[in-house]
Amino acid sequence: MCWRQRPAVGEAGARNAQLIDAETDAHLWGERFDRDTGDLLALQDEITRRIANALSLELVTAEATRATERPDALDYIFRGRAAAYKPPSRDTYAESISLYERALALDPRSVEAQTSLARVLLDRVRIYLTDSRAADIERAEGLVRQALAISPGKPTVHCAKGQLLRTQRRCEEAIPEYDTVLASNRNSMCALHGLGICKVLVGSVNEAIPLLEQTIRLDPRDPYVVYRYDWLGLAHLLDSRTDEAIVWFDKAHNLSPRLAFLHAHLASAYALKGESERAAAELAEARTLSGEGSFSSIARVRAGLLGATPKIHALVEAIYFAGLRKAGMPEE
Repeated sequence: MCWRQRPAVGEAGARNAQLIDAETDAHLWGERFDRDTGDLLALQDEITRRIANALSLELVTAEATRATERPDALDYIFRGRAAAYKPPSRDTYAESISLYERALALDPRSVEAQTSLARVLLDRVRIYLTDSRAADIERAEGLVRQALAISPGKPTVHCAKGQLLRTQRRCEEAIPEYDTVLASNRNSMCALHGLGICKVLVGSVNEAIPLLEQTIRLDPRDPYVVYRYDWLGLAHLLDSRTDEAIVWFDKAHNLSPRLAFLHAHLASAYALKGESERAAAELAEARTLSGEGSFSSIARVRAGLLGATPKIHALVEAIYFAGLRKAGMPEE
């Protein structure tokens, strides 16, 4: 395979990078870069990182659809990842979890299956798509413990541990786990995203924004980009940049309109802008979509706030919750 780079016609400074199969001349990947080409080494480095992320996703998709008469553990792991790349819902999480469980049944010592299952269990906890929150966290904790015992130095294990600690509201402990991953793989989407979120939750909002922006630059087509858009919106909201927050919340909503928390975030932002009718409509949608009543009251939302320090709690109270109150959310 080879890639070649050429300027986009009629647009100064723009570049298109393409990855071509040298044997078949088939187009495998392409991306547009609106960047200053003064530092070509930096541009080439970014192109290389984007190719790596794009090919990883293509490999998972291709392997997941490959017909096999007798699937092994790795087949089920690829299928589990492909299921997790679908738009988030209770059904897609259940499908992914089932596939990872089948992988573990075939190979109980598979670190990839252990960490992948742990991460998807924790993912659905954090976005309010489970009715078994405590059981999911307990199961994930056991899986991470097993993976650490088998491969204590593996980056994916430390990323899973970081996700566990973040879900357990222990962001200050999670940050070193993500730093460990980035020391060996600076392009880890899991670590960059997790670190960005933890920086928000410990009060370092200005450090969080470039980390989250980097994940989007590295792979703007990542199936999980909806969460990066949302956290960027939250970072801007807590920094009192409401208009910018709405831009990112809207981007997330356009990708996944049935995620209840996105409607709650939009409700708060619109209320803070004084757009009461739009705020009320978004809050009503959040309540309709939240299966376990997570957005029925300020108290319920407060109970789900993960790993925030007193500084961020104060900001959330003064900004996010203030917006939800204006949108019509009751205290209890």
